Amino acid sequence: MTQKSQKLIDGLQEARLLKDSLIPRIKAVRERGVVPTLAAILVGDNPSSHVYVASKCRQSQEIGIKPVPHFLPADTSAQTLFELIKKLNEDPRIHGILLQLPLPAHLDARPFIEAIDPRKDVDGLTLTNMGRLAVGSGGILPCTPKGCLRLIKSVIANTTGLHAAVVGRSHLVGNPMAQLLLHAADCSVSVVHHLSRAPERLCRHADVLVVAAGVPGLITPQWVKEGAVVIDVGITQIEKEDGSKMLIGDVAFDEVLPLVRAITPVPGGVGPMTVASLLENTVELAESYGMS
Repeated sequence: MTQKSQKLIDGLQEARLLKDSLIPRIKAVRERGVVPTLAAILVGDNPSSHVYVASKCRQSQEIGIKPVPHFLPADTSAQTLFELIKKLNEDPRIHGILLQLPLPAHLDARPFIEAIDPRKDVDGLTLTNMGRLAVGSGGILPCTPKGCLRLIKSVIANTTGLHAAVVGRSHLVGNPMAQLLLHAADCSVSVVHHLSRAPERLCRHADVLVVAAGVPGLITPQWVKEGAVVIDVGITQIEKEDGSKMLIGDVAFDEVLPLVRAITPVPGGVGPMTVASLLENTVELAESYGMS
């Protein structure tokens, strides 16, 4: 086994293990007469979004979750989208509602996210669920941070008291990741962003480094503590000299690899775990159906 393979955190394998663990839970829920059901809303014709939604629906179906996709044209009005969300909120057969982002430019995502019943907010993005995360009182966890934490725990079972640094403070990843590391992993947490002073120093002291800045190759060896666990959430498509395209992360992978204890590849690291965590959230919502 090479040094590289020993250090890689295999997101595909971890996602497979998580999905396999959901199958008996889905069977148990179905035996109660409840079919776990995920409604996915896609507005517009963004090619990447279509690929993502198709993958989420396919993987749902493979393990026994019923996907219900809704494809709306790019010129869909706000009223039409609100009406669809209201209809799904009121449908007892729907356990999770996924609003695929980004929306077309004329639609501001936040009001539509807030229109989703927090009890069906499978992405954990409503202010209700984000607030519960911020105070450590549970709720539905955002999929990417949830998946990242599982990858970290696959390497370090006990994270109590470790120093974690999160690069990026977006509402989708950076901010909830920091909250999850603080409350669920019991880490001391630094949040590093474009206004931080000496960001390299903050990151260099981190036992766990999660990078979600959206800046390809930002993290070089000067940012990384020897023996750290590095989770690279960033993914950017670039064109090579020969005209072919490739995906790269926010971490300069080849340069950083010799330093780290473990690192996620791009692709094949965080992405599969995001989808698996979405499916886990759907199952959790179905399990809690009728319990409150």
